[in-house]
Amino acid sequence: MALMAKRNNTNITGFVVAGIFIIAFFVASAANYHAISGWLLMLFFVSLAIMFRRYPALKGFSFTVMIFAAVSLAMYYPQYFVQVGSFKLSKLIIPLLQVIMFGMGSELSLFELRTVLKKPKGIIAGVVCHYVIMPLVGFTLATVFDFPKEIAAGIILVGCCPSGLASNVMAYLARANLALSVAVTTVSTLLAPLFTPLLMRLLAGKLVPVSFRDMAWDTTKVVILPIVAGLLFHYLLRGKVKWIDKIMPLISMAGIALIIVVITAAGHNSLMKMGMLLVLAVLIHNVIGYTLGYWSGRLLKFSEKDTRWDTGRAAY
Repeated sequence: MALMAKRNNTNITGFVVAGIFIIAFFVASAANYHAISGWLLMLFFVSLAIMFRRYPALKGFSFTVMIFAAVSLAMYYPQYFVQVGSFKLSKLIIPLLQVIMFGMGSELSLFELRTVLKKPKGIIAGVVCHYVIMPLVGFTLATVFDFPKEIAAGIILVGCCPSGLASNVMAYLARANLALSVAVTTVSTLLAPLFTPLLMRLLAGKLVPVSFRDMAWDTTKVVILPIVAGLLFHYLLRGKVKWIDKIMPLISMAGIALIIVVITAAGHNSLMKMGMLLVLAVLIHNVIGYTLGYWSGRLLKFSEKDTRWDTGRAAY
């Protein structure tokens, strides 16, 4: 009883600290002390993420909250995340993406995938929904909001890209068919060198120059080759070098965070000009994806577990 009471007091103290940081942030912002506002907002998210780790129901959201903490710093102090000396941090994006894809490949299990492949209906439906719903929704939103060409193309590109680790995490949190989620992630990723440049050429070709060959090769280089390397690692070395097995998920999460921070800092000016519109567009993109993904699963008579997966998949 004493131990439980002590733990409850610690939890309350943690949330109080988080509350103090967010109040201090609003006070500093109102007083135009922006030099410290970003740090206060970051500390609020960090303290909140730490507290989430103490609750099983919230633990899965701690990484997302840490992303908000990192983005807070990038938005308030972008100059520190654009370049270090003469080295532009944007050059790290492709290598980091390759590391993340390698981590994804190293986690794939052909045993689980074989089970799902015996019922290919779910895989076919998921891939079709993903490469139809999200690109068309992205194109529609880019047209309706009348964004500048580069930003409009970026929104379309998000819809045309293959689903990834984030969608698998969503499927896990929703208690969906995780094996099916991983299977569709794999298939949609393998098809990306064909479908991503093709869809971009069709939907965004009038906005920005799109070279099918260059984009197909870039997708292969950044996505396919690292995943194949990860698969080879899984079956040749996994379990033999245990410290690598333990740190790969951490490296992937750190890589995702750093990519988001660098992109946020590089696009700081554009985000400040139309940040709320972009947030609204992304929100609508996901909500429509969730809705159409769910009802497409229901219309195709998937089980509830598979339908939850389909929702997460379409709203990558």
